[in-house]
Amino acid sequence: MYKTFSEIKVALEKGRTVQDILQKYLDNIKERSDLNAFLEVFEESAMKKALEVDEKIKNGNAGRLAGMVIGIKDNICYKGHKVSAASKILEGFESIFSATVIDRLLAEDAVIIGRLNCDEFAMGGSNENSAYGAVKNALNEDYVPGGSSGGSAAAVAGDLCTVALGSDTGGSIRQPASFTGTIGFKPTYGRVSRYGLIAYASSFDQIGPIANDVADIALVTEIMAGKDEYDSTVSSKEVPSLSISPLKEKLKIAYIKETLDTDGVDPEIKARIEDLVNCLRADGHELIPVSFSYIDQMVPTYYVLTTAEASSNLSRFDGVHFGYRSADAKGVEETYIKSRTEGFGAEVKRRIMAGTFVLSQGYYDAYYTKAQKVRRLIQDRTNEILKQNDFILLPTTPSTAFELNAVKDPIQMYLQDIYTVQANLSGNPAISLPIGKHSNGMPFGLQLIGKHFGEKELLDTSAYLMEFC
Repeated sequence: MYKTFSEIKVALEKGRTVQDILQKYLDNIKERSDLNAFLEVFEESAMKKALEVDEKIKNGNAGRLAGMVIGIKDNICYKGHKVSAASKILEGFESIFSATVIDRLLAEDAVIIGRLNCDEFAMGGSNENSAYGAVKNALNEDYVPGGSSGGSAAAVAGDLCTVALGSDTGGSIRQPASFTGTIGFKPTYGRVSRYGLIAYASSFDQIGPIANDVADIALVTEIMAGKDEYDSTVSSKEVPSLSISPLKEKLKIAYIKETLDTDGVDPEIKARIEDLVNCLRADGHELIPVSFSYIDQMVPTYYVLTTAEASSNLSRFDGVHFGYRSADAKGVEETYIKSRTEGFGAEVKRRIMAGTFVLSQGYYDAYYTKAQKVRRLIQDRTNEILKQNDFILLPTTPSTAFELNAVKDPIQMYLQDIYTVQANLSGNPAISLPIGKHSNGMPFGLQLIGKHFGEKELLDTSAYLMEFC
């Protein structure tokens, strides 16, 4: 099977066609349908695109992604195809436009194979909150793949596509990458357009790729990135070539002491990271322990702010304009109430209500305003560390993947984000790299946080670490 784009390019050079490659992935999807990774396979449009790309290859004018097969999280719009954010509230909705990232990938001749299951409206850390059933981990089907981009991670880990797109609001790309032994990358906030991404929390959301190879992550990110007239939050900074280059000098990396000196982190994950720190030191790199005193405040701050934004963003899903409408509703008020009650799942309703509460009169300053101030402190401390160091190193997750239905308490589920939310609160780019396998047989990741718009340096270092590890 083709795990990386470089393998696909070799196959194409040997005479295989894009149709052949696509068919192999389609066969795999059917064989592994029990993973529930795909909500819909775009077999017809994908095969049409594959034929078109094969013709371009013959004519010598194919794009940079010719032969790459990409799955997209079910909250990214693709014109003429359904998109539901894995929610009943958007049942049957077909997008009338494509997200900017989709247009850019198609322009370089990528083949979009289908839409991938996720936690409803990207709210969850296990992919058990989808209206269309839980996704299973491709490495062990008794375990969750992580969330909210669990379908994306499971599809890459299960060889169902070359690369998958996810969205990362508080770790939703990096956490499932850690749980599935894949690489998950969240670019700097504002590096990649959010136009066509169904919003959860607009000041946190960022589209990014999951893959088996850092070079594939770099290529896809470079093509997706850059200014976009449809998204005013995208930076106009020029996007450099992200092609992987060898390191030219030794690294100076800060690692956060509090992430390792806690009972909350699995001992095997802690030992593996400490071993890596020592190995890097022995190789001449500078590894510096730093303190980050806001660790305990990060998850509460994240959930106050993201639920507030979700309360606003999800108000448009009301059973009137599009999507699900209750058949039993009579009158305007009942249409709103019953459609939203029946259309949204329990976790989405929980977050909408929490967000509405923190924005309400009498509580706004106590919660929302205070959380914004703490967010600024987290940003400032993160930037302060990165002024003196190249990167920040920490675990991606405190544990490996857990078994399906094992975590019932919402608070325990929210704490899965404890090491990933920092990069979203501060807007920095971050990546999860698979660095070990636990005695329980499941993989786990190392996380690196880079400087704002420092994707090139972060990806070069990630490629080095993948070889070094």
